[in-house]
Amino acid sequence: MALTAKSSQVQTVHTVLGLESSCDETAASVVRRNSDGGIDILSSIIASQDEIHRPFGGVVPEIAARAHLDIVDSLTAQAVRESGVEWDDLDAIAATAGPGLIGGVIAGLMTAKGLALALEKPLIAVNHLEGHALSPALASPCPFPYLLLLVSGGHTQLLSVNGLGDYTRLGSTVDDAAGEAFDKTAKIMGLGFPGGPKVDAAAKTGDPKSHKLPKPFAGKDHADFSFAGLKTATARAYAAIENPTDQDRSDVAASFQRTVSDVIIDRCKQAMKLFKSQHPDQSEYRFVVAGGVAANSEIRASLKTWCQDKGYALNFPPLKFCTDNAAMIALAGAERLAAGDIDDLSAKARPRWPLDDKQAADDPKSGSGRKGPKS
Repeated sequence: MALTAKSSQVQTVHTVLGLESSCDETAASVVRRNSDGGIDILSSIIASQDEIHRPFGGVVPEIAARAHLDIVDSLTAQAVRESGVEWDDLDAIAATAGPGLIGGVIAGLMTAKGLALALEKPLIAVNHLEGHALSPALASPCPFPYLLLLVSGGHTQLLSVNGLGDYTRLGSTVDDAAGEAFDKTAKIMGLGFPGGPKVDAAAKTGDPKSHKLPKPFAGKDHADFSFAGLKTATARAYAAIENPTDQDRSDVAASFQRTVSDVIIDRCKQAMKLFKSQHPDQSEYRFVVAGGVAANSEIRASLKTWCQDKGYALNFPPLKFCTDNAAMIALAGAERLAAGDIDDLSAKARPRWPLDDKQAADDPKSGSGRKGPKS
């Protein structure tokens, strides 16, 4: 497979070490970008923090940052060892520089800076969202341009991906992200942590028609999302059940999940209209899904059916690359290195870093403040 950068690419082989630490997974990967643009994943390791956060029902930022510090050095060494390359064979060190929990971002980025300095290799500070945006290309060809649904615990956006570093926001959540709504719903019903997979599992034995829940923005002529009201309505539906059983929880989970899926399909349809108007001469329209919520079984099935019905090309990353991982960071780093785009050691860790940076600053969808626009 090959990606086409907006600037001319150097036809050479690039081997890049990537580090990811933006939330509660510490990850390291070595990826090779071949001279024809093809990608080889030489190693990919992810260390989950689920067990240490489980007692709290969610990610505790301070605990997450300490856990990253405890393991990032040994995990990085393991990734290089398993890749079969030597440290000197690396052409660059890439790391997530944001957005994310700032303590974790700093842990990974400072490790990358230390390695870049010691090995005298270029540093590439990667936007975590760009890693997700490019991640389907880890498995199969994904040529530009394409319509991207980026759906995760922290972000729900629809973007026109026109080329490397060239992103136009078509829609974004105005309040909560879809993944956040999944996590809060799981917590309300006591399903456990992490919430998204727990809701998905419970929904398999539930009746999706048992509870009628609102579908925010459904039918509107824009491509924005809203999940706060749906989250509240689900909480009220569950609270109204006296002595809820496992079947009651499954019914609520199924109704919630079906509603989220319906909302996502509705918003994607509107975004595709906007995308087509911006790219009227495409012989084939491509739809790409990335982010942790892309692992949800019902959402995947619904999007696949929609794309098949409309004749859109569909790219999903493999399930192991839907959630946070370092292979996507190494990939983004390799593509940016091929385009001649590197950073110096002054690169900052950023808690907020919209993929459509200028557009978000001019027209923030979900608030802006001292840390910058959220989206």
